[in-house]
Amino acid sequence: MNKPPVIRALSRAEMHDLEHAKSLLEHPGFAMRLTELIGSPIEKGFALLPRGWNEAVNKATRAALLRALQVAIATLGRRNRRRSREFFHKVLVGTSGGIGGAFGLAALPVELPVSTAIMLRSIADIARSEGHDISQIKTKLECLEVFALGGRSTSDDAAEGAYWVTRAALGKTVSDAATYLAQKGAVKETAPAIVRLINELASRFGVIVSEEVAAKAVPIIGAAGGGIVNVMFIAHFQDMARGHFIIKRLEARHGTDRVRALYQDLRV
Repeated sequence: MNKPPVIRALSRAEMHDLEHAKSLLEHPGFAMRLTELIGSPIEKGFALLPRGWNEAVNKATRAALLRALQVAIATLGRRNRRRSREFFHKVLVGTSGGIGGAFGLAALPVELPVSTAIMLRSIADIARSEGHDISQIKTKLECLEVFALGGRSTSDDAAEGAYWVTRAALGKTVSDAATYLAQKGAVKETAPAIVRLINELASRFGVIVSEEVAAKAVPIIGAAGGGIVNVMFIAHFQDMARGHFIIKRLEARHGTDRVRALYQDLRV
C-alpha cells in the first residue's frame, strides 16, 4: 500500500518569507507610484502623447520581449553569482532612462530593449539568489514571466490583476514554449509557441510600458526625471521577481496548492 505523502508545515522563517512575498506582489501598482511622482493622474501623461503612440509601444514591447527571450536562452546561467545586484541594475536602467526622457517616444525602440535586457539580468540574479537554477529552460521562462506580473491584460477584468490568476493565464503558454525550446534549443520568432508566449507577455508588460512612457511625456519629467521613472520601472519588476521566486522556492518544497492556500489566507 502506498504511503500518503508527508505534508510538512512551513517553518516560521518560511511563513515570514511567504508574507514578504505577498507584500511585494500585492503592493500599490506602478501607475500609482508614478502618480505620486508626477503629482497628477497618469492619464494626463497619456493625453500628451503623440498620435500613434499605442502602436509604437506595442511594437517596441514585443521586440524587447523577443530580444529578452533570445538573451535568456542563449546566455542566462553561464555565470555563478550568489548575491543579486539590484542597486547596480537600477543604476544601469536609470542611466538608459535619461535617453527616453530627453528624446521621448522616438527613443523607445532603442531604450526599451536595453532596459528590458538589464532588468532580465536583475530578475535572473534574484532567481539565483532564491536558490533556482537559471541554466534550466523552465527557470529562464519563469524569469520572463515576471514581466507579466503587475500589469493587467486589456482583456482582464479588475479581479484578474492578481498574481495567481496571471500565472494561471500564462501556464499553458509558458509550458508549450518550454517544450518547444527543449526540443529546438533556440528561439525561432515565427514558431507558434514563441508567438503565443510573446503576445501573452506583451499584453501585460505593455500596460506598464505605456504607463512609463506616459509619465515621461509630462513636461516636468524631462531627461533627469526619465532616469527616475526608469529606476521605479526596474524596482517594480525587482519586487515582482523577489516575490515570485520566493513563492516558487516554497512551492518546490511544499507544493503549489498548499503555498497558494496559505498565501490567500495571509493578511498583509
